[in-house]
Amino acid sequence: MAFEINKENLDEILEKHKLTKEDYEHIVKILGREPNLTELGIFSAMWSEHCSYKSSKCYLKGFPTKAPWVIQGPGENAGVIDIGDGMAAVFKMESHNHPSFIEPYQGAATGVGGILRDVFTMGARPVANLNAIRFADIRGNSELSKLHRHLLSGVVAGIAGYGNCVGVPTIGGETAFEDCYKGNILVNAFALGICPQDEIFYAKAEGVGNPVIYVGSKTGRDGLGGAVMSSDSFKEGDEDQRPTVQVGDPFTEKLLMEACLELFKTDYIIGIQDMGAAGLTSSSFEMASKSGSGLRLYLDKVPAREEGMTPYEFMLSESQERMLICAKKGYEEKVIEIFKKYGLDAEVIGEVTDTGRVELFWHGEKVADIPVAPIVDEAPELCRPVKEPEYLKEIKDVEIPKVNPQEAFEKLIKEPEVVDKAWIYEQYDSMVGTSTVDTKRLDSSVLWVKENNKFIGMSADCNARFCYIDPKKGAAAAVMEAGRNVAVKKIMPKAITDCLNFGNPENPEIMWQFKEACEGIKEACRELVTPVVSGNVSLYNENEGEGVFPTPEIAMVGVGDDYRSSEIKKDGSLIYLLGETKPEFGGSLYLKVFGGKVAGTHPEIDYEKEKKLWQILQNDLILSAKDISTGGIAIAAYKWACVSNKGLDLEVDVENPEDIFSESLSRAMVEIRPEDKEEFEKVCKKAGIKYELIGRSGGDKIKINEVEIDLNKAKDIYFNTFPKIMKEEIL
Repeated sequence: MAFEINKENLDEILEKHKLTKEDYEHIVKILGREPNLTELGIFSAMWSEHCSYKSSKCYLKGFPTKAPWVIQGPGENAGVIDIGDGMAAVFKMESHNHPSFIEPYQGAATGVGGILRDVFTMGARPVANLNAIRFADIRGNSELSKLHRHLLSGVVAGIAGYGNCVGVPTIGGETAFEDCYKGNILVNAFALGICPQDEIFYAKAEGVGNPVIYVGSKTGRDGLGGAVMSSDSFKEGDEDQRPTVQVGDPFTEKLLMEACLELFKTDYIIGIQDMGAAGLTSSSFEMASKSGSGLRLYLDKVPAREEGMTPYEFMLSESQERMLICAKKGYEEKVIEIFKKYGLDAEVIGEVTDTGRVELFWHGEKVADIPVAPIVDEAPELCRPVKEPEYLKEIKDVEIPKVNPQEAFEKLIKEPEVVDKAWIYEQYDSMVGTSTVDTKRLDSSVLWVKENNKFIGMSADCNARFCYIDPKKGAAAAVMEAGRNVAVKKIMPKAITDCLNFGNPENPEIMWQFKEACEGIKEACRELVTPVVSGNVSLYNENEGEGVFPTPEIAMVGVGDDYRSSEIKKDGSLIYLLGETKPEFGGSLYLKVFGGKVAGTHPEIDYEKEKKLWQILQNDLILSAKDISTGGIAIAAYKWACVSNKGLDLEVDVENPEDIFSESLSRAMVEIRPEDKEEFEKVCKKAGIKYELIGRSGGDKIKINEVEIDLNKAKDIYFNTFPKIMKEEIL
């Protein structure tokens, strides 16, 4: 057989493919012989962290995945929930961290492209993108600050360039800054699509003799080893990894999406799969695995855009904008005709068999023969050792600095994490299409579904500082906050997708963080009845041995019959605080800025309080609402007033003056008409939720206890600080 492995260099070859000697012996046992290089590459990709979840799957087991509204949970290209009247929402979030650090524009762009394909592969037209991006501090004149301004600019341009060209609005997300991301930024992309429930397509290849059709762009060498590269840490000298980053073409993606959506209106196909990580390898093996079938593929028939490509390169290329289709026999030409109409390549490259094996041919010679079940089912499952991190012992007891509240407020309102990110989101087309209804960028984003007149709320959230001081509670708090951000829009949270970003799994302390975060997500999703329907794990997020904070990003999706916009509606409205404020500063922005550390005890978690808050927030008496999270009541009030262009005069009952910056959970401020005061208070009493009338809207100042700022000055800081940082006017 061709492409044999040089046994003298076996150790070097295994290292390059991130396989161990034990893995190799396992492969030999599965095949009953030595693998050739193509087969080894296929095993390497399928058993990478990115494709097999080998370090994480033992901790992912037990995620709540079912509810009456869940149509499809984890295991397909994306999750699906019922949104009423025969319609479904299809959504997922994935990481593109490593590629975006190496090549920010293309890394971020292809992250958007990949997540869009995950959604429209299911038969849904994508209608919204979110993104969650994280960098080191972008302020200052240091080389690191300059680098991260460059990375941020490139990532944002990539997200904008791809999403805007495809015509899918980017309607929200979050941006955070911590030193831990200095050598490994995070770029998590989310997409949501809508389709009728009876038009959902799945990734399967069944029916002996049915043709396998390759559609989309031609295959090149870009992205070779991408899945394996994502299973490694950054170290000095990794600048030469640029060839492992794919190059995207959003115009081709748009054509591919329209061709697929047209195809889905026919009855020509059995199944379809995106060629994502590991390209033709993962798509072919996963389709065969889900059907218990086999495939025979003729790689010399795969459309190529480079000369002299080998079977190894065809199977492992991660060229973008490609799909694999299992069609019904006899309908090949009809399928091909649709894609040719859009100027796309479409070729029959194989057929379904009943052998349970994927057999690869190259100009008539069989160059690989691998049983499907073992490569999928026998991927290594590494229940890696766990150990509670030593640093946790050192950060529990911390003294909270006593800073004059006015001084503290004036510093915190300028933090990049706090100020408006219009510089970012104005590069995104948020209004393309006809569905975006809330663009204020506070808390969550809302779409109108014209097919059934429902509203979908969505929010991406994670407080990585919380997760650093307590991964379990921090992950649970991320689920709670993502849900609260949707609930303030009068939309009930229904389900999550997640993107679990962690450091090196070979470090027992990192695996302890991962295990604990998974437990937190399980607990929160179970208690709040917001099952996990899809997700992604990204490990090895570290540089020179320094891992990122545990960052289990949560994207929550909710469904409602109505929605409320973010801004305060009237002058003279009553402002109520719902929930309890305690002196809780663990992992807070206040402690980071004034104590110079991420430390302390995590705020209390109470799921019953959270559920009651979500329920109250659905009440028609509420004119507008604002979640309280980073920076506490003071920062929430500042943002709310600036976005609404209305002053606030608030007096909050707190134990200590600095508690207006406390980050206690399960809180929101709400706007109520004065004439609805008695009725609203009755509702709160009946619900058993703590409430406090804290003031009124209106005027030309923002006042919270002893803190005061002119509204116009506040707006200038809120809206103009970030662009000045990016233009290097503030250093």
